[in-house]
Amino acid sequence: MTDRMLEKARAFAVPLIADETLDSGENTLAHADAVAGIVAAMGGSEAMQAASYLVYACHHLNRPQEVIAKAFGQNFALLAVETTKLIQVQKQTRAAHSGEGAGAQTESVRRMLLAFSRDLRVVMLRLASRLQTLRYAAAVKQPVIESVARESLEVFAPLASRLGIWQVKWELEDLSFRFLEPETYKLIARLLDEKRIEREDYVAHLRTRLESDLKAQGIHATVQGRPKNIYSIVKKMRGKSLDFGQVFDILALRVIVPDVKDCYAVLAWVHSHFLPIVEEFDDYIARPKANGYQSLHTVVRDVESGRPERPIEIQIRTEEMHDHAEHGVAAHWAYKEAGTRGYAGVWAGGEYDAKIAVLRQLLAWERDLSHSRQGQGLFEDRIYVLTPDAAIVELPQNATPVDFAYTVHTQLGHRCRGARVDGAMVPLNTPLQNGQTIEIIAAKEGGPSRDWLNPDLAYLASHRARAKVRAWFNAQATHETIARGREAVEKLLQREGRTAIKLEDLAGQLGFRSADHLFEVVGKDEFSLRNIENLLRPQEAPSPVHEAPLIRKPSKDAAARGGVLVVGVSSLLTQLAKCCRPAPPDAIRGFVTRGHGVSIHRADCSNFRQMAAREGERVIEVEWGRPKDGADAVYAVEVAVEAADRQGLLRDISEVFAREKMNVIGVQTQSVKGTAWMTFTVEVGHTGRLAQVLDTVSGVAGVRSARRR
Repeated sequence: MTDRMLEKARAFAVPLIADETLDSGENTLAHADAVAGIVAAMGGSEAMQAASYLVYACHHLNRPQEVIAKAFGQNFALLAVETTKLIQVQKQTRAAHSGEGAGAQTESVRRMLLAFSRDLRVVMLRLASRLQTLRYAAAVKQPVIESVARESLEVFAPLASRLGIWQVKWELEDLSFRFLEPETYKLIARLLDEKRIEREDYVAHLRTRLESDLKAQGIHATVQGRPKNIYSIVKKMRGKSLDFGQVFDILALRVIVPDVKDCYAVLAWVHSHFLPIVEEFDDYIARPKANGYQSLHTVVRDVESGRPERPIEIQIRTEEMHDHAEHGVAAHWAYKEAGTRGYAGVWAGGEYDAKIAVLRQLLAWERDLSHSRQGQGLFEDRIYVLTPDAAIVELPQNATPVDFAYTVHTQLGHRCRGARVDGAMVPLNTPLQNGQTIEIIAAKEGGPSRDWLNPDLAYLASHRARAKVRAWFNAQATHETIARGREAVEKLLQREGRTAIKLEDLAGQLGFRSADHLFEVVGKDEFSLRNIENLLRPQEAPSPVHEAPLIRKPSKDAAARGGVLVVGVSSLLTQLAKCCRPAPPDAIRGFVTRGHGVSIHRADCSNFRQMAAREGERVIEVEWGRPKDGADAVYAVEVAVEAADRQGLLRDISEVFAREKMNVIGVQTQSVKGTAWMTFTVEVGHTGRLAQVLDTVSGVAGVRSARRR
């Protein structure tokens, strides 16, 4: 790039922008001239200075990228068009968020700046342009709209700070604050000006004294006075609750030495000749700031001068630390390599800080980039696009309109049928670009296409969107399974002539939380319809799970039916206790209840022991009767199973009971964090056989224990 190319770029733009005025009221050509000058002062190459003119020429060209590329090369065209696009998007975003809080607006602008920072030169051009806008408003004494001033203070100034362009940072802060709080700004500026001469004389005296005394100690040091930044004074005043006098009288010096050991030697000398304020000392060499900043900070009082009330703020650093703090450090790696911790001592508190840290490191590399076609992008993994009402949507690189639709709303994604990008219809697998405006055309109802899950067709780049599509199809499969199970259950009820039964009641009696849950396990063949048949046929299943499993009133032939024989009181009503569910050959005891006959418990039942201890006179002796003529009595007992949850577990355990010809009349299941707890209510004639069956259940894959409750 030569001066001739810079002159050529200005000559190209003059006929287009010489008579044009920006929204701020400034002449466009004058603004471009000033921006080129600021870019040069920031260390930007002549290529960037030339781009300052081409950016404003883009508005007047029908095909700006094609025209500029033909005259100046593709590198210039991309830089000018990207910067123009960022300007347009910022205006659009500011207008769209005008009714929202200041925080939402500045956050939107920050995100857009980061999005376009894949070419660092775009950011530097925007910083220079914003600085010139504020300079112009200050020069002609006209106000700046609050949103622009706040963006400058909360987005552009911190970005300049992270990039190491400190002079731009200070000036952006002071000018922004001047428009946001004009009265406070004027007051501080006046007070500073009143003491300026006295302060400068004293600083010159301190500089001479420090340099000569340190030289005598064998330390070669350069001592500089640091300029006062009005906004930093305000922040310190408000942050530490200091009054005006305390803040204004702070003097600032910077000592630059050859190496780290000299930093601590200077610190020792300063603390021995001045009175240190201990609580104001910070060692950023041992503990660097998140962006890699290193320096020693101390505040002292000059007792010897007779002005102990006047604090002196001193920063001590090496040449290398100073260069890093002032200008950034050249680096040749991308954000992904640096990660959240950065490289070369650059620490970052989060993803945003890491990205900005790398931006700072790339600043010194900018001139090298200007000689290549295009610099390596910083954020190759993210893009930012807009909704029709200018809301910003963050997407992965190569995202499509389908990704966009799912990011905005899941239902919009499901019903997405077409898309417009910047007003033009595009295929749904079109990769989106930074700054584009996306409009989704959606059907009133419907779902996604299975083609969207085909990676070869490239409809989805977002893992989140792909998961939502899979979830939709999984839900559809579940609906089909439930429908299949419902059909099977309803056909069974028709055969049994029990269509009047409520399905929710049926599910509850079988131990399921809802009818759909019952239909789902039936549809998956994990629950036998025989269990429902047994529930519907009282003669085969006399005791549903929620009722007493066996209640009968013995008569003279009670023993012949296999009931419970109450010794000496054969006519008493008896019932098997639900707390322990006794069955032969369990040792049993009887307890005479009030109004409900005799309750039969297992002898080891804890409830029985407690009742017997309280009212021992109610305990009576009982024994099992003996069946005759081959008539088998059955008893409901409960079996507890603990297992690692898996698909098909309920089916496999149920099959064991079915093979052993043991009738299951109720099931309750619960799964928590991968562990399933199941309670089966089964009918047995003798508990001795139950023990054999439980051994078989324990052998089912995943079962950890199977026992009688």
